[in-house]
Amino acid sequence: MPEVIASSLRSVLDEAAKRVVANGGTVREDAASPEEVVSVVAELVGLVESRVAPDDGSRVATPRKTRLGRRLLDMLRREFVRGCPTRSGGSDESALLGYLNAFEELGVLLEPAWDQRFTDRISGPDGLELVVEVAHDLRSPLTSILFLAETLQRGRSGPVSPLQQRQLGLIYSAAFGLSSAASDVIELARGGDRLVDLEPLPFSVADILESVRDIVQPIAEEKGLTVRVAPPRQNARIGHPVALSRILLNLTTNALKFTDDGYVEVGAAEFGASAVEISVRDTGRGIPPASMAMLFEPFRRRQKDRDYAFSGSGLGLSICRKLVEAMNGELKVETGPAGTRFFFTLDLPPVDPGAMLGS
Repeated sequence: MPEVIASSLRSVLDEAAKRVVANGGTVREDAASPEEVVSVVAELVGLVESRVAPDDGSRVATPRKTRLGRRLLDMLRREFVRGCPTRSGGSDESALLGYLNAFEELGVLLEPAWDQRFTDRISGPDGLELVVEVAHDLRSPLTSILFLAETLQRGRSGPVSPLQQRQLGLIYSAAFGLSSAASDVIELARGGDRLVDLEPLPFSVADILESVRDIVQPIAEEKGLTVRVAPPRQNARIGHPVALSRILLNLTTNALKFTDDGYVEVGAAEFGASAVEISVRDTGRGIPPASMAMLFEPFRRRQKDRDYAFSGSGLGLSICRKLVEAMNGELKVETGPAGTRFFFTLDLPPVDPGAMLGS
């Protein structure tokens, strides 16, 4: 570019730098001192000029990636454009384009490493809050999918074929699984033992078992499996139906995941007047001894892709154990080549069936 034009634009850049320094206090971050602002602006000016000067074979320096540097570069670019002469044409435009390209290149180089930034956010003081917000963002649209799938499956929007009903059932089951995973994240952030129904309520054990079966039935049919239900003789009980339903859905879904042939049974057996053993049994391949030690640990990592794991994150089983403990029970497991059984005993006093009508 002609020397007079280059000198003019360098003067514009210098004047822009002075204005940025004068206003630097408005963007000081991380307790940056006035001296730091002056130093960073001087570095940016040098980096811009090194990129618009004729190539002399020297190595162009790389800027340090800092939030302050990005903010000051934005201010410097804005002040530079504001101070440029209004005339245009020929060499003027070419020279100005060179400076603008230099600013653009520096802007790209100063972009933060987003993977590191994400890691910093997750490990920072508000990391848990960020994870919960993401889980909430996932759960909201999934709730809509569940509602629409159920509406279509029941024919409220018009007739559906048996095949479509099956496909809608699979959509519902998949969305429910994702929604449950998001709920597990939220619940774990709250401690994982929060009982929605704080006070024990009358409920039907059989209704819960059958509801679980209805939700997982499409998954079972897809794998050619049978889901059995074994309700207790005394069906009307007092307890925490919401927590119990959530536990059984988690356990039953997992049982289906690791069962290729046979069945999964969800049952409740009575021991005495109020003790009820709840269990989920499958005819799957069993849990390897190496996986048992960390079975109830959240955020565990599998050693191999085919290793047994309740879920990729381990959240589901951890939540199940916490909820069982919140109801004064203990989640246990028996496993072997013939299958696996998760079970726990709760104090669920029987109630008069008439009380169910008034609940």
